Amino acid sequence: MSGLTHFDGKGDAHMVDVSGKPVTDRTAVAEGAVQMTAETLAVITEGRAKKGDVLSVARLAGIMGAKRTADLIPLCHPLPITKVAVELTADPDLPGVRIEATVRTSGQTGVEMEALSAVSIAALTLYDMVKAVEKSMVITGIRLLKKDGGKSGSYQAAP
Repeated sequence: MSGLTHFDGKGDAHMVDVSGKPVTDRTAVAEGAVQMTAETLAVITEGRAKKGDVLSVARLAGIMGAKRTADLIPLCHPLPITKVAVELTADPDLPGVRIEATVRTSGQTGVEMEALSAVSIAALTLYDMVKAVEKSMVITGIRLLKKDGGKSGSYQAAP
């Protein structure tokens, strides 16, 4: 299991010891989208959803999701997150809502999972808020766009 740091010499899952790693500034950006009909997108953008302001609630849920990542993913370290920004953009060409999350910390391990969690939870919340209008929405394209900091340096996804 060479290269898989979440497994010990016996192949058992364990939390990686990061105590010997230096504290560095780290940033991760993730993206995703929720595809829907143009009619459902209009319900969201025109503020007609019965549960309220869909984009604001999904943004807050994404921020909370980033902060709770260590509670959701068993081998993630709890991190002192210094910034979470979640942007939701209505895209009539999709049609749907594009989601981008940026997470920052100064720590001994990265925030990729926190950025991916923020996008995922924002997308799930958006789905929950308008599922009465459309159950066939598709959550798609959740991926890491870029990361900076740490031993492995920078990463930038292909367009």
